[in-house]
Amino acid sequence: MAERTPRRILIIDDAGLVRRYYREALERCGYAVDEALNGLEALEKLLAEPADLLIVDVNMPRMDGLTFLRTLRRREGAIAAIPAVVVSTEAGPQDFDAARSAGANFYMVKPVPQDVLIEYVALLCGPAA
Repeated sequence: MAERTPRRILIIDDAGLVRRYYREALERCGYAVDEALNGLEALEKLLAEPADLLIVDVNMPRMDGLTFLRTLRRREGAIAAIPAVVVSTEAGPQDFDAARSAGANFYMVKPVPQDVLIEYVALLCGPAA
């Protein structure tokens, strides 16, 4: 029986502590994790190796999360359809609407408990392997 490759999650957040928090939870469940500091770096990484799911912060330098999602959703092919969870400190209805309009599948408000994050990840892309 062939072994399956773990599902790959790309965390896009400029805060190292936040990336580490998500990474630890995801890797503990068997997901493969990569990181990007902003939307531009995320696009470069996705073009080199697509992911199964994106976890996207909103407020980042160089290219914010919503601009990243709008740019990604305009691309051709499978890369444009990668599911995305936006995670932000912003919690108003306009923030939810802006994320949805940009192409987010879910919107979560920081801080997100690790078990809740894992639940959403599994829902959107399945178990780790």
